[in-house]
Amino acid sequence: MYFSTLMSSLKNIQSFFSIPIFKHLLFWIGVYAYFVGTVNITYYSGYKEVIEHFAIYIFSQIIVAYACLFFLIPRFLTPKKHIQFAMSLLLLLTGVFIIFIGFHEYYHIPKYLKADDNSIYDSNKIFWEKLLDFRVFLGKSTIILTPTIFLVISKFYKNQQRYLQLNEQKKSTELTILKHQLNPHFLFNTLNNLYALSIKKSDQAPEVIAKLSEMLDYMLYGCNEKYVALNKEIELIENYLALEKVRYGKRVMINFTKGVKNDVKIAPLILLTFIENAFKHGVSQELKEAQIHIQIALKGNYIYFEIINSIAKNKVSSNKSSIGLNNVKQQLELLYTEDYILDIKEETTNFNVHLKLPAK
Repeated sequence: MYFSTLMSSLKNIQSFFSIPIFKHLLFWIGVYAYFVGTVNITYYSGYKEVIEHFAIYIFSQIIVAYACLFFLIPRFLTPKKHIQFAMSLLLLLTGVFIIFIGFHEYYHIPKYLKADDNSIYDSNKIFWEKLLDFRVFLGKSTIILTPTIFLVISKFYKNQQRYLQLNEQKKSTELTILKHQLNPHFLFNTLNNLYALSIKKSDQAPEVIAKLSEMLDYMLYGCNEKYVALNKEIELIENYLALEKVRYGKRVMINFTKGVKNDVKIAPLILLTFIENAFKHGVSQELKEAQIHIQIALKGNYIYFEIINSIAKNKVSSNKSSIGLNNVKQQLELLYTEDYILDIKEETTNFNVHLKLPAK
C-alpha cells in the first residue's frame, strides 16, 4: 500500500515537472542562480545589490527570448526571411540595450553609490558613452542573447524528436496498411489454386491445404515485426513454390538456388511478391512449359535476389498495374529508403527482377 502510494506521488511530481511553464520557470531560476552564485561580491556593496543588478539582466533576457521564440522566429526565420529576421533582432537588441543601460545608469548605480561618489557621478554622460560604445553593446547583447540561443536549440531538438516520432508512426501505419492489402491479394491467388484442385477432385488438395495453413500461420503470426529472419522467408517461398508446382505440374520448370548460411533479417513478404507476380503474369498465361529461375544469395552485408521468368508468346497485354508490385515498391521506400537497388526489365522472352538489399 505504502509503495503504491509512493509511486503514485512520484508520478504526480514527474507530471508536474513536465509542464512547459514550470520547465521554463526552472530554466530562468537556474540562469539567475548561476549569475548570482558565480559573481565576485567584492565589486558590489552586498548581495542586495547583486540580486537587483542581475534581475535587470534576467528581465532583459526574458524579453529577448520570448520575443524571438513567439514572434521573430515564426514570422521571419521559419519562412526563411533571413534579412528581415536579422534586422528585427538587431532592433530588438538595441531597444533592450537602451532600456538596460538607462535603468542601470539612472536607477541602479545612483541607488547603491556612496553619498560622496553619487555627487560626482554623471549619469547622463556615462549613459551616452555606453550607449555609443559598440564594444559595450556587443558584450551586453551577447550576455542577453545567450539564454535565447539555449531555448531555441532546446525547442529545435524537441521539434526534431517529435518529427522523428511522428514519421516513425506514419511509416508503421503505412506498412500495416500495405501488408493488409498484400495478404488478401496473396490469399486470393492461392485459394484460386486450391479451387482448381477441388474441381479436379485431386488427391493433392490435402497437401495444398497443409502448405497453405503453414503459410498463413507465418503470415499472420510470424512476420509482424519490421524485419524477420531470411531463412523463414525462404521456407515461405519453398511452400509457395510447392503449391504452384502442384497446380501447374509439368507446365512449369522451377530452379530455386539459395546460398544463405548466416542468420540475417529482411523485410517480410518482399521476395514472395516478386515470385507471386512471376506466376500470375508469366506462368498462368503460358500454354507450353514456363520457366522460372530464382536465386537468393548473401554477399557481405547485402542480400541479392534474382528472378527470371519466361514470357508467354500469347501473353495478353494489360495496362493494369500489379497491386503486389506497387505495394512492395512502397515498402522498399519506407523500410530501406535509398539503401537498396531494384532493377526490373521486361525483355522479349523474359521478365527479370534484380534486387539488392542491406542485410539487417
